[in-house]
Amino acid sequence: MSKRILTILTSHDRLGETGRTTGFYVSEAAHPWKVFRRAGFETDLASVAGGEPPQDGYDAEDPVQREFAEAYGERLRNTPRAADVDPAGYDAVFFAGGHGTMWDFPGNEDLARLARSVYENGGVVAAVCHGPSALVDLTLSDGSHLVAGKQVAAFTNSEESAVGLTGTVPFLLADALAERGARHTAAPDFQRHVVSDGRLVTGQNPASAAGVAEEIVRVLSEK
Repeated sequence: MSKRILTILTSHDRLGETGRTTGFYVSEAAHPWKVFRRAGFETDLASVAGGEPPQDGYDAEDPVQREFAEAYGERLRNTPRAADVDPAGYDAVFFAGGHGTMWDFPGNEDLARLARSVYENGGVVAAVCHGPSALVDLTLSDGSHLVAGKQVAAFTNSEESAVGLTGTVPFLLADALAERGARHTAAPDFQRHVVSDGRLVTGQNPASAAGVAEEIVRVLSEK
């Protein structure tokens, strides 16, 4: 029986007060999708608000992103709301990044419900780049933070500074994770960095997206 992965996308499209748009970073959904597909896994999409999630960073020169957009087609314009998704039957939940996540992932109980259920049923929770913002307020049924005591990777303070958005994002992701008890680890800016700690898999930046998916495949294949 093939494994099933639920990829969660942001629905937030405004980059603070900059006047610029944002959304989910397309490569961070597309490249993992390609890895899952090669492994024979099924991948479903959902977004915070449902409907068409805003995109950021789409590169038409990247054949994987084009293939992802073509494969999902109309479904990418009509994603289900996370609130309406039944977590039963999913082996992993994966939070794709993009700056939009920093506004609508933290504190979202629908996302927490999905991740908590998958994790407590023996599945994998994973995230890349700004996607770990979904982990900041994620608690398990006993009230503990999922990330407490675990090694994690996420977009770093240095990377946020490098893209000039330190004063735009509502908080610094690496700091927030550390405040919840996570042991945040980092590679040099924009270099691939993937961390597995049991059934929690995280990656630092867009370059880490495929690696996160490869780790999800490994962990699920060893179960």
